[in-house]
Amino acid sequence: MEAVTDFISQINSIVWGPIMLFLILGTGLFLMIGLKLMPLLKLGTGFRLLWRGRRSSCDEKDEGQISPFQALMTALSATVGTGNIAGVATAVFLGGPGALFWMWCTALVGMATKFAEAVLAVKYREEDDNGNHVGGPMYYIRNGLGPKWAWLGMLFAIFASIAAFGIGNTVQANSVADVLKSNFGIPELATGVGMMVLVAAVLLGGIKRIGAVAGALVPFMAVAYLVVGLVVLGINAEQLPAALELVFTYAFTEHAAEGGFAGAAVWMAIRFGVARGVFSNEAGLGSAAIAHASSQTSDPVRQGLIAMLGTFIDTIVICSITGLTIITSGLWASGQSGAELTSAAFAQALPGVGNYVIAIALSVFAFTTILGWSLYGERSVVYILGVKAIMPYRVLWVLAIPAGAMLSLDFIWLVADTLNAMMALPNLMALILLSPVVFRLSREYFKKGGGQSLTMDK
Repeated sequence: MEAVTDFISQINSIVWGPIMLFLILGTGLFLMIGLKLMPLLKLGTGFRLLWRGRRSSCDEKDEGQISPFQALMTALSATVGTGNIAGVATAVFLGGPGALFWMWCTALVGMATKFAEAVLAVKYREEDDNGNHVGGPMYYIRNGLGPKWAWLGMLFAIFASIAAFGIGNTVQANSVADVLKSNFGIPELATGVGMMVLVAAVLLGGIKRIGAVAGALVPFMAVAYLVVGLVVLGINAEQLPAALELVFTYAFTEHAAEGGFAGAAVWMAIRFGVARGVFSNEAGLGSAAIAHASSQTSDPVRQGLIAMLGTFIDTIVICSITGLTIITSGLWASGQSGAELTSAAFAQALPGVGNYVIAIALSVFAFTTILGWSLYGERSVVYILGVKAIMPYRVLWVLAIPAGAMLSLDFIWLVADTLNAMMALPNLMALILLSPVVFRLSREYFKKGGGQSLTMDK
């Protein structure tokens, strides 16, 4: 096992090296400039479109299985998970408070990345043998770049189908099992089996059941976490200015060891801020595009405006709450990490309550993430093997949950982190090559008044 861990660690150091970080931030910045800052300027438009798209369309032109609102909630169900609680804490523990700054940077340019992914997903989607609309990086690579690039789409599908078991399954189950055992004394196996049964019950209903469950759970859990987080920050209000100062100073200057903090160079803040930011909001991975391809819409740009909200909500809002709570508590240098650190920070402000809030929030977040990523992995396998692979993949998916609940957390995070980068490479290449299509469709949409009329499904 040690040899395997060392081997994966070597791969991780390569794929998450300077080139990958430059690609993720550089691609997002390139798209943001090419779109003339539109994702930032049209944030309000996106929210209005989201509100009007909360019901299924009656327009025959709008093909797809789920409403635009449910598509975003399905994508958010996959992104809002352990990355928002354990991932942020790990980034601050390893990279210092400055890691939060680089998470913000990743999210801001990532809005343009997520917009482009959704636009291309709807533009180049297809129907599978069961009549479902399917799309994502593998389809816009093949249909947008042509047959000579089909190998790149296949490469993405292979990485995604395997990566799903890390980022979207075992990491989630492991984090829930750990936090429920420490707070409620529930054995890991019991947690794993319980989650397995619940996930299996939802998966039987396919994309429509996943969309319905996500549409109900995600808004509730996000708002509840936001409210409790704001209460904690209100309690720690006096420490907030100093915490923000730490975020910006640690983002650009090297700091020595302090308490349980091992010290970190600027590179560490950037590396873990970007890596954990991508792990949380998935901008650049291409995964969310798979959910948005199922949206009931006839306009790719309209869905793109809704899709980019996922990155804003996930990182700028939810991850910021977690990060600032940890830093204002002063526990970021205590030597604790992961969900344990977040739980301790909330418990410090809300004794006897905060740790239970985190345990429940993490459980719900992780459950919906497992649902969302089951769709991503399944659609990737369908691309490789066809619809006949759906049921075997679902069986493997639910069986992996109790196994993940009992494995080593450090090893699971390492594998998930590595596979994220392997997924991102084909997708980022495709986004750059297909950027002229994204820019053209965006210009045409706003030229015909798309941003003003807000024509949406009633």
